[in-house]
Amino acid sequence: MKTSAIRNLRKKLAENIPVFGLWVTLESPTVTEMAVALGLDWVVIDAEHGHLDWKEIVEHLRATVRSETVALVRIAELNGGDIKRALDIGADGIVVPWVETAEQLKQAVAFSRYPTEGVRGIGAERATCWGQCFEEHTAEANEHVLVVPIIETVQGARQVPMMCQVDGVELFWFGPADFSSSAGYRGQWEGPGIAEQILKLKDTIHAAGKHCGVLATSIDNIHQRQAQGFRAIGVGTDTGLLLRSLRTSLASVGRDRTIRTSLVPDWTVPSLKLPPLSQPPETMRPDRPEVMTALGSVPKTDIARGVSFECLVGRHNQAKHLTTGIVTFAPGAMLPYHAHTFTESITLLNGALTVDVEGRSYQLTKLDNAVIPASLAHSARNSSFSEPAVVHIAMATDIPSRTLIERFFSKKAMPDDSTGVSGSERINRFATAKRGVAGPNTEFIDCFNEDLMPKLEMSGGYGLFEPGGRLPAHVHDFDESICIISGTATCVVEGRKYLMSDCSTALQPRGRVHYFINESNAPMEMIWVYAGPKPERIIVDERCATTEGNPWRWVPLAYVAAF
Repeated sequence: MKTSAIRNLRKKLAENIPVFGLWVTLESPTVTEMAVALGLDWVVIDAEHGHLDWKEIVEHLRATVRSETVALVRIAELNGGDIKRALDIGADGIVVPWVETAEQLKQAVAFSRYPTEGVRGIGAERATCWGQCFEEHTAEANEHVLVVPIIETVQGARQVPMMCQVDGVELFWFGPADFSSSAGYRGQWEGPGIAEQILKLKDTIHAAGKHCGVLATSIDNIHQRQAQGFRAIGVGTDTGLLLRSLRTSLASVGRDRTIRTSLVPDWTVPSLKLPPLSQPPETMRPDRPEVMTALGSVPKTDIARGVSFECLVGRHNQAKHLTTGIVTFAPGAMLPYHAHTFTESITLLNGALTVDVEGRSYQLTKLDNAVIPASLAHSARNSSFSEPAVVHIAMATDIPSRTLIERFFSKKAMPDDSTGVSGSERINRFATAKRGVAGPNTEFIDCFNEDLMPKLEMSGGYGLFEPGGRLPAHVHDFDESICIISGTATCVVEGRKYLMSDCSTALQPRGRVHYFINESNAPMEMIWVYAGPKPERIIVDERCATTEGNPWRWVPLAYVAAF
């Protein structure tokens, strides 16, 4: 037991100084040795999941000897034998999974302490210098041993106030994935409402004078967790950090892949499996240039009292069969019932929005998407009376119009997780939507297309680009709108480069060779919409997206005049 390291860790926590560490799952003690060399405050050696055996665990513990890095062992379950064994071979403390009651936590503390305060037996192992330091070790062990429970179930969350009263526990850990699973959102890191619950529990624990820890999922998330008040922050797992670094390196040479449970790398987009064309089909020769439009550069149109629309892609910049833009609702503002002769997509970017479709009332949260087919009566209102609501809208036409509907509809509040009505409107819940990839370091959601909603005229969805994320060079057989809703994107069109952010929107006409890449150090998000019923793209040789390889560099005079 490294009493000096434990005291230093406690001192930092008491002074509200964050302590950073690594979650260790690989068998090589070199991983822990690196963590020590880099001065991490702690490591957790994971004996709950994975394949580490006791011989490998003790080698990890040896790598922390005479260092200021606290070494904790996450045991498989609340078990007195496992706790005793972990502490006997030299762990500075234990991490206990799936703690759901104050009684369980008291039991964990008792298993970790020698009598008379606990029930831990005295062993002649590493902790007691193989029996040579019984008196010295047992005199200090009870005071210094760290017992860290993981709160990772709905049941456990309810017991947190009582757990905070248990003596001998000063640090609580959260397991968002299991917490989400116990709430019915299996497979999600933080399902709907879970992030908010964890932050409330964190406040309860802080109010009791204790500290909270959590594993970060990215560099940005490390800073976010620190700002939220977490003081023990895992920078990642050893495997997660290794994979992240590998994928970033592979992405730089266009070789990134996703991993399937079969451990066979694959793309989820079928078209990416086809070899790229040397150049686009001649029949796709474009007749217009790309157009980049910044938010605030186009006059706003008042479409109802307190509701304004800024058209970023439409007939004014020569778009065909497509209109997109940003609608802002003042607090409490409402767009009355109306219908279109074309499909409309509504994505909430900020604030609170209620969308009513023939009386069915849907509450949207951030990045939820509602798709309203042609001729379906609908309305929208800002459910907040203090904050504006901002939405991205798309319409399958370049001549938008609407018909006001005066008919009365009986109101029916739909469940918060409702995804719409089959054969009618579709509600895409961002938190639970199916994800795929469209290129290295990307995550995409298809919100609407002909396969999801028969007879639809357009398609579209959401895209997330981690640093280094990019798409291959490609063209479409229809116009496309891309709105950058967060972060900074680099858009490359036949060698011409554009930096885009803050809802700036690109119109990519049919046939233009282009791709997007995130060259920043932070994630980038976009809303993309195609003026075609299916999200189809034609991958072309990367050279086609360069100035010298531009397949359309010999253009007709009529096209030059269009500039």
